[in-house]
Amino acid sequence: MNAKLEKLENNVVKFEITVESAKFNEAVKKAYKKNSKKYDVPGFRKGKAPLSIIEQYFGAGVFYEDAVNFCCDDTYPAALEENNIKPVDYPEIDIVEIGEGKDLVYTAKVTVVPEVELGEYKGVEVKTVKYPVTEEDIDNELKAMQQKNARIETKEAESVVENTNIAVIDFKGFIDGTPFEGGEGTDYSLEIGSGAFIGNFEEQLIGLKKGDTKDVEVSFPEEYGKEEFNGKKALFNVTIKEIKVKELPALDDEFAKDVSEFDTLEELRNDSKSKFEETNSKKEKDEYEDAVISAVCDNAKVDVPEVMIKSEVDQMVKELESKLSYQGLDLKSYYEFTNSSEEKVREFMGETAEKRVKTRLVLEEIVKKEDIKVTEEELLVKATELAKQYSEKDDEKMAKMLLDAQRNILEHDVANEKVIDLLVNSSKTVE
Repeated sequence: MNAKLEKLENNVVKFEITVESAKFNEAVKKAYKKNSKKYDVPGFRKGKAPLSIIEQYFGAGVFYEDAVNFCCDDTYPAALEENNIKPVDYPEIDIVEIGEGKDLVYTAKVTVVPEVELGEYKGVEVKTVKYPVTEEDIDNELKAMQQKNARIETKEAESVVENTNIAVIDFKGFIDGTPFEGGEGTDYSLEIGSGAFIGNFEEQLIGLKKGDTKDVEVSFPEEYGKEEFNGKKALFNVTIKEIKVKELPALDDEFAKDVSEFDTLEELRNDSKSKFEETNSKKEKDEYEDAVISAVCDNAKVDVPEVMIKSEVDQMVKELESKLSYQGLDLKSYYEFTNSSEEKVREFMGETAEKRVKTRLVLEEIVKKEDIKVTEEELLVKATELAKQYSEKDDEKMAKMLLDAQRNILEHDVANEKVIDLLVNSSKTVE
């Protein structure tokens, strides 16, 4: 095999690969053995006709397609390895020369991992953002706990619907006098003032009594999410079946004992503050880290191939689909609900996908430049961390399984973590 390499524009290379005629003839014979049973030749049992006879009946190139594939499977990967080329897509194969007694000559054009020109990556200046814990944060957390532990009581028969009450209602909606899908409900518990229903629907129920019926008129927002509803006026026939009120517990020491392991409200407040501080500290750390990586990537030059962006968008769509499945949804429902389409979503994801790919390429280049190595001990620590997420029992066995099955991924992840630590530790903080 002989391979000539030519670098084209836009991170594309082109090989011209020559396979000696003897090697090509062997590939033709291999193709013959694979396919001979497919051909019926008079005077021969199926699969028993000689190669030369089949070629006479069906043409000299009858087995060339498979023979070329066999040759490409052997020589193309060897050409990549010999020239240290890393492709990011399948090659485009074109035959230059082929024939009996001739060398096979073909070209393979493929997009490759782009070169990265690093800029300044040590000592980048990054602004810090602080998230102090406020008394309002703690108050809101306690109010949420208060709501969660509220008692629901039914109001007296002659009582009327008031703000914050829970109205149990039957309703049926109409647009232009016609019922519409999703516009009907029975025994629906609606908290007045929650904003769960569109427009001033909830306000129009205030003052009604149990058993009252009222026609409520509202308009769907212009960008409601479903094209057939956008900006449309609707009429809902609503019946009040029951009125309930939330009885909130007092925020005192007894409340703290009931909802937590603490004896006093002050202890509960302090615990809430500590949790906020921990969360905010992590948020500050993550945002600072992201800012450092972003600054380093901004300083680097790399022409990200479209095929890599497309592949990353494919991955992002899969991630979205996986998240939706946990909520009992699918992509089709998501597109309908957001008044979008796969094309629009993929276009929206494009910029983020390009940034993700560039970040990955830049970090990998710094790993090479800094000659960052990953030790077996570091791999085992990483594998053990992941193992604890999968199983609470026998972490050691699970860690070894992960090391065997995902060693390359683990090495990549640990190397990235080390290079990010390097970048963050060398950065300069600007208050």
